Amino acid sequence: MLTDVRPEQVLVSLVLVIVAVGLARWLRLGVTRSLVSASLRAALQLVAVGFVFGLIVTSSSAFVLAWLWVVFMVVITVVVSRHRAPELPAGVIAVSLSVSVTVALCLAVIFGFGVIDYRPANVIVISGIIIGNTLPSLVLGSTRLVDQVREGRGQFEALVALGFSVSQITKVAGAPIVRNALVPQIERTNVVGLIALPGAMTGLLLAGVEPINAVLIQLIVMYLVLGSVAVSVIVVVVVGMRSLFDPNGTIREIAP
Repeated sequence: MLTDVRPEQVLVSLVLVIVAVGLARWLRLGVTRSLVSASLRAALQLVAVGFVFGLIVTSSSAFVLAWLWVVFMVVITVVVSRHRAPELPAGVIAVSLSVSVTVALCLAVIFGFGVIDYRPANVIVISGIIIGNTLPSLVLGSTRLVDQVREGRGQFEALVALGFSVSQITKVAGAPIVRNALVPQIERTNVVGLIALPGAMTGLLLAGVEPINAVLIQLIVMYLVLGSVAVSVIVVVVVGMRSLFDPNGTIREIAP
């Protein structure tokens, strides 16, 4: 069972970060500031989240606040994706719809079929797991799409000249982008239980849940995450690529 964590225990956990900072400075890797900044930012964000989380679950409007938090996470996902690939004309719409719909479906399965209890804390946690796993692949797919169209503009124009429709070009050029963006999530799924124990299952085990029940719950969450990531990436890449063509089938200009 978990025990109360003391501040000094958190400080001790920084030992490897301190070693990494020292090595980075010695080798002049240029990542010292990033390591320190990431550590401090994580601490501030998690402490703030913990404080807000405590207020939400004890509030009389806990469910309303929990769903507002989910909306906030979706908005942050859209903002980050837009910041990474601002050249996609339909990026905001594609990310908003794909993430919102997949999260809604996942929550419907989790709570509709009684996998876990429908409580404010569970709404936030499950949504965070799904969105947190989806965002990296969305960013990877969006940025790779923009880079490929920018760098391979001549190839796309050649396909247009040969009579390929936008749909055909999207299928030909979009498939490698989707595969590349899904590799991290697929690999994580491949090695689950072998070299990594998923966070949800670990949390359940630490909370004293029977191992087989923890495994089954993790399996459900893992399948939903994998499907959410795949569907979201496919939607964003397809919609994003089509938005890079004007109504006449000409590729829009993308700034270097």
